[in-house]
Amino acid sequence: ANIETAVNTARAGLFLNQGQVCTASSRIFVHESIHDKFVAAMVQNAQGINVGGYDEKDIDQGPQVDKIQFLKVLGYIEKGIEEGATLRLGGHRHGNKGYFIEPTIFTDVKDDMVIAKEEIFGPVMSIFKFKTDEEAITRANATKYGLAASVVSENGARAISTAHQLRAGTVWINTHNSFDAAVPFGGYKESGHGRELGFEAMENYLETKTVMMPLTGPKV
Repeated sequence: ANIETAVNTARAGLFLNQGQVCTASSRIFVHESIHDKFVAAMVQNAQGINVGGYDEKDIDQGPQVDKIQFLKVLGYIEKGIEEGATLRLGGHRHGNKGYFIEPTIFTDVKDDMVIAKEEIFGPVMSIFKFKTDEEAITRANATKYGLAASVVSENGARAISTAHQLRAGTVWINTHNSFDAAVPFGGYKESGHGRELGFEAMENYLETKTVMMPLTGPKV
């Protein structure tokens, strides 16, 4: 994958709206051949995120929605450190007032860690290393959630094949959090029922009726 594209996609996927997005890409699987380069570039990129109130100039990331969520996210960060993940960036409150949290990046995250299994809903990124596509797909699917995912690759066939195997309602390729009113949106597993948007959304407002009539009269 192109490192710049991967970094930009990961940033848009997670740090949008302080990570308070149902499709946030908090788990990032990176091939071992580019893992270290990606981590270095991702950390450098995230260091440039300006945190503050949206009434200020040139702000990229605002506060968490309330004190409850603020403390919950900080608790997840503490849990990640406690369970042995490597904190590469952030991990603390930003400033001394408001519910601001520094953009946070973890590496050396294991699949059974709390930060890997639960929905944090905050600016906390976990980066995983993988060797084969099959391994990445299996691990990515090993979650009770399945709303959205994204694949970054310069190989179109490989990206489409991976997208078909991911158990998620929406899979973006070389982008993340792109929406259109004509495209159905919804999840697999515990990520919801039915679909919003697109023609499929109309199913929520329709009822199906079955009428049957024998062509040769009643059977006796």
